[in-house]
Amino acid sequence: MDPLEEEFVAFVRARQRALVRAAYLVCGDHHVAQDLVQEALTKLAHRWERVRTGSPEGFVRRIDYRDAISRWRKVGREWPHDHQDTALAGRESDEHDPVESWIAGADMRDALAQLPPRQRAVLVLRYYEDQSEVQIADYLGISPGTVKSQAHRALATRRELLPDLASASSGEGDER
Repeated sequence: MDPLEEEFVAFVRARQRALVRAAYLVCGDHHVAQDLVQEALTKLAHRWERVRTGSPEGFVRRIDYRDAISRWRKVGREWPHDHQDTALAGRESDEHDPVESWIAGADMRDALAQLPPRQRAVLVLRYYEDQSEVQIADYLGISPGTVKSQAHRALATRRELLPDLASASSGEGDER
């Protein structure tokens, strides 16, 4: 195997699990998340030589989120919720990961599933992936102002759906 291939394989081994978990939060279906990540990694493989020195993870995440939104536009607002997928996601998680324990609740997954696709992606990127507004705007191809407004609306909806979890999201401040 040549050095570029070895470098790509090392990247995939190191980041694939986290990429699938994030994609799962965005799309709500473990199998679709795996497909999204696989397609994004395939696109990355074709561009590895150019992207490897920049931000290969950002490249993959951008593709994942944009493809997820494109999928929602094509399929409609259909949110499958399969308990087997939930069990699979739980088995693959690290029990000591505080983010995984935050996500573990069915209430949170259901609340995320009720959000429009862009709002859901913004919340996942902001609070699960800990990305800045500028990074989120870049990943989703929207302006930072749109990121702010989508986050505001998503958090307001989440508060209505889960009033007991007002402080569950790290980094979330009090209402102004």
